[in-house]
Amino acid sequence: MRIKKLRGHHRIWKDIETWRSENLKLDIESLKSSQRDHTKIWVSPYCDYTMLNSEFPQPKGKTRQKIMNGLIDIYNEWKKQLDELGEPYYLKMWLNDPYFSQSQVVCAIGDFLHFYDRTFFKPDQEYTAQTEPQIKNLPAGFNWECRLDEKHLTSNDLGQPEDYFDEEDYLIEKSRLEAQIKKPHRKTVSKSDDGEVTEYYSFKLGHAWLGSKD
Repeated sequence: MRIKKLRGHHRIWKDIETWRSENLKLDIESLKSSQRDHTKIWVSPYCDYTMLNSEFPQPKGKTRQKIMNGLIDIYNEWKKQLDELGEPYYLKMWLNDPYFSQSQVVCAIGDFLHFYDRTFFKPDQEYTAQTEPQIKNLPAGFNWECRLDEKHLTSNDLGQPEDYFDEEDYLIEKSRLEAQIKKPHRKTVSKSDDGEVTEYYSFKLGHAWLGSKD
C-alpha cells in the first residue's frame, strides 16, 4: 500500500478549525426526530477517497492534537445541550487506533438509547491505557473502555453468479472472499426467524476507545 505525502498543513489546520466550529452546536430538533446523531472528522484529505493501492497517512503531531481537541470540544458542547434535555442519553467519543481519522462523537436518545452498545466487540482480555502504549495519550477526564475495531464480512456477501456481469467476475470475487476468510478472524452465526443462517466474519483492524463523562 502506497502512502501519499501530505502538503499544506496550515490549510489543513484551518479546515480543522472550520470543522470544529461547525459541529459544536447539536441540532436538537433533528436529534429528537432521528433519535441519534454523530460527527466524523470531515477534514480533507482524511475524509477523502484515494486511488487503489494508496492511502493518506493518519494524522500525526500537531495536526492530530488539533483534531483531538476538536473532538473533545464537540463532545463537551454536546454534553451541555444533552444535559438540558432532562432525559437519558448516549454520548461517547470513539477514538480509533491506528485509524485515528475514523474517530467520531456519537449520541443517541429515546428508542435508540442503546443502539450503539454493541457496535464494537468487547474482547475477553481487559485492555487499559497502560497496557496499550500506542494509546497512552488518551485525553484525561474521560472514562475509557477498549473495544475491537473490526472489518466485517458475511456469508451472504458473495451473492449468486447471476448477480455478476459474467462467471469470471463471480469466480474472482469468490476467490477473493475465500482468501480473506482464511485470515485470522472472529466468527459468529445468526439465525433469522425464518431459519436462514448467516455467518459473520470479523477481522481485527485495531482498537476503538470509547470515552464518556459522568
